[in-house]
Amino acid sequence: MTAEDTRDTQAASPAPIKAVPLKHPGQWVAAVVVLVLAGLFVYGAATNSAYHWDTFGKYLFEQRILSGVAYTLALTVLSMAIGVVLGVLLAVMRMSSNKVLSWTAWVYLWIFRGTPVFVQLTLWGLVGSIYKTVNIGVPFGPTAVQIDIQELSLKYVFFLAVIGLALNEAAYMAEIVRAGISSVGEGQMEASIALGMSWWQTMRRTVLPQAMRVIIPPTGNEVISMLKTTSLVTAVPFSLELFGRQADISGVNFQPIPMLLVASTWYLVVTSILMVGQFYIEKHYERGSSRELSEGQLKALAAANKTIVEEGK
Repeated sequence: MTAEDTRDTQAASPAPIKAVPLKHPGQWVAAVVVLVLAGLFVYGAATNSAYHWDTFGKYLFEQRILSGVAYTLALTVLSMAIGVVLGVLLAVMRMSSNKVLSWTAWVYLWIFRGTPVFVQLTLWGLVGSIYKTVNIGVPFGPTAVQIDIQELSLKYVFFLAVIGLALNEAAYMAEIVRAGISSVGEGQMEASIALGMSWWQTMRRTVLPQAMRVIIPPTGNEVISMLKTTSLVTAVPFSLELFGRQADISGVNFQPIPMLLVASTWYLVVTSILMVGQFYIEKHYERGSSRELSEGQLKALAAANKTIVEEGK
């Protein structure tokens, strides 16, 4: 191609398009309306004496409230840890070809997902009334050991609350894990088995790392939900967590509104921290799944296109 042909080609090429961003005046109007309404609400709340902001400030960092936050976190962590482990086991049982295991897992999920968690916690609180004593060993024999369930249920209320929350959570985690495992193609497992891996090695090295991208987001939501569900353990009854603490204090000072605001503030703080942690965990497991090509991949693609063009000539 001569220089004259090049100039003719450049002259014939269209002028670059000058893109003008599309304006959205409706968004600005909506933003102003929202800000005005939010400002009116904040002003109304700040000037409303029913909120008792002095009481709110007094009890926000009060020792009993901080102790309640610690118990709430302990309930959340322990219940989720047990729930996740048991949920993985139930998911494997649910997907097993063994009919006894799969049906056992199905019945478990049916019961714990089909009944309210508040009812389950209430029954755990009444376990001492249902089973007053339990004999371990040969019935009526000299080696039988009698355990006073009623006394233990009153002594270890915290652990009953953990068990009640964990067993309920396991039913939901089982379905989350099962969905994550099912999202991995069967060819991945077949290839791993062909390489000589055992079933457990295949799950640990091939299936679960890929399934985590599907498992992590709903699991993060379950952790946040568990944090708020701990407010129901008063049914056991266990009242040393955050909601129970604020209820005890408001029962004395007769100011439930500021105490509920104190509890809500701490729930929001902890939830915000958990959401940030969930974001970074999701980013960690999303590595390698981005649709954007890296610089090296772009260079390799350009080189491949150049080779194809040259071979075509």
